[in-house]
Amino acid sequence: MSENINQQTFALPQDLSAAVEAALDDWDTEDKVRRLWERDASLWTNGDEGKWLGWLSIVDEQQRSIRRFPNFSLEVKDAGFSHILLLGMGGSSLCPEVMSRSFGKIEGFPALHVLDSTDPAQIKTLENKIDPANTLFIVSSKSGSTLEPNIFKQYFFDRVRQVVGDDEVGNRFIAITDPGSKLRQEAEADRFRKIFLGVPSIGGRYSALSDFGLAPAAAMGVDVAKFLDRTHEMVKVCGADVSARNNPGVILGALLGVAHNQGRDKTTIIASPGIHDLGAWLEQLLAESTGKSGKGLVPVDREPTASPETYGDDRVFVYLRLDADADAEPDVAMEAIKDAGQPIVRIAVDDVYNLGQEFFRWEIATAVAGSIIGINPFDQPDVEASKLATRKLTGEYEENGSLPAETPIFEGDGIKLFADERNATALNEAASESSLHGYLKAHRDRLAEGDYFALLAYVEMNDNHETSLQSMRRAVRDRRRVATCLGFGPRFLHSTGQAYKGGPNTGVFLQITCEDAFDVPVPGQKYTFGVVKAAQARGDFEVLAARGRRALRVHLGADVKSGLQQLQTAIASV
Repeated sequence: MSENINQQTFALPQDLSAAVEAALDDWDTEDKVRRLWERDASLWTNGDEGKWLGWLSIVDEQQRSIRRFPNFSLEVKDAGFSHILLLGMGGSSLCPEVMSRSFGKIEGFPALHVLDSTDPAQIKTLENKIDPANTLFIVSSKSGSTLEPNIFKQYFFDRVRQVVGDDEVGNRFIAITDPGSKLRQEAEADRFRKIFLGVPSIGGRYSALSDFGLAPAAAMGVDVAKFLDRTHEMVKVCGADVSARNNPGVILGALLGVAHNQGRDKTTIIASPGIHDLGAWLEQLLAESTGKSGKGLVPVDREPTASPETYGDDRVFVYLRLDADADAEPDVAMEAIKDAGQPIVRIAVDDVYNLGQEFFRWEIATAVAGSIIGINPFDQPDVEASKLATRKLTGEYEENGSLPAETPIFEGDGIKLFADERNATALNEAASESSLHGYLKAHRDRLAEGDYFALLAYVEMNDNHETSLQSMRRAVRDRRRVATCLGFGPRFLHSTGQAYKGGPNTGVFLQITCEDAFDVPVPGQKYTFGVVKAAQARGDFEVLAARGRRALRVHLGADVKSGLQQLQTAIASV
């Protein structure tokens, strides 16, 4: 294998290792690597899978038109923009976020920020970081019809127009979208500076190496030619002419798929600080691709490491180690976990320009795992359910000026608890007392061996809030010995939300919402960003309940930091 490839090693229990070997034998005997590259839908469900494999050839296609990326970088640099703000969700925003956080601000180029939340506080925090007149806005939406990027665009287009006027506002915006989308038409009408087009045969979560990932990277100053050259090394060793046994993407996918079928469905991602955000991209790729039909991998990202006895036998650990940012603490933790007999995948990333290799490796691996699990890894049937529920609620607000009234099952000390009828009945029967402590304990005690606990927090994503939420997940993990997940809403709806609703019914969910200290209007609409966020949270909970999930909602007051600390104390005490 090429020395330029991120090296991948494994330490597996004997039974898992033997099963992976058998799977690789099957892939070689049945010529499945070649069939994957030939877009053979019979590898999966024999449905429309063959229509969604455009990502296999995207690196070659991008290299053939490489000049447009450095040209765009130079254009952005020469224009003197101080910031870039990307407006998007899920597959349109997660790769740019990884690039921004991994590369940091590149000298001579604007800093790249990403907005993927309807939380009013988060919108204002980002708005306060930029100069609207001197910022390049990237509206990124594959379909062009996704609610969040559309209202982000409405808001910031209006804000910039107020500063620079009608003639100049379009020159501050570019669009990334598929051909023929509503966004493309709107961008042309509004005289956007530039329009980048996606590839219709590439789904959002597989679009990192298309213009959805590379145009923002070019804008922030990444040498895209160098990035693609490095990536192409991985494409070659994952190619149609490479046997399964020598193919790093296929080997990884075989491990994930076989481990899933043996009950190890919690893919636990531990990454070096310099590339920690790669886990957020992997969350979407794995959860949205595999979490359906009651099956699926549940990605566990950024869970603090613990002593080996904390972990059950339902996990596979993936250690993404950035060699330029080596940290002794995870090295020691992973060695102890390996010595305890847990399955470990270790991937050594030479430097951040090798991240594209991981995008491609994991896309191949996810397609292979989907085949072994027995699902279509290119659809997302349960994501649409939450969108429909949100659309219904925002429509009702437009008509009536309010969302439907709700009645809490408990209220005290500034916190309200909500649940659907089935969950409320179960919790009322199990709670030892009608108190926050009583309900939280009853909900926590619903966790059984092999389950996972997920915090779904519709609050601003910032360090203070994350510290409190991480403390909560750690307390539950250490007490119940279960895997734990943490997602900020609404961004996780376009990511792990698919697995939570369509995957195995092994999750216990604690949704957290709050009163907004202030709100932000959406130009041209009655509803505000706060109303949209509330509708998204309610729609999310409604679909979780409809899918028979164990769920409880905690509603905090407007002082979110204090409310989270109160909740943290309560969870630590149960």
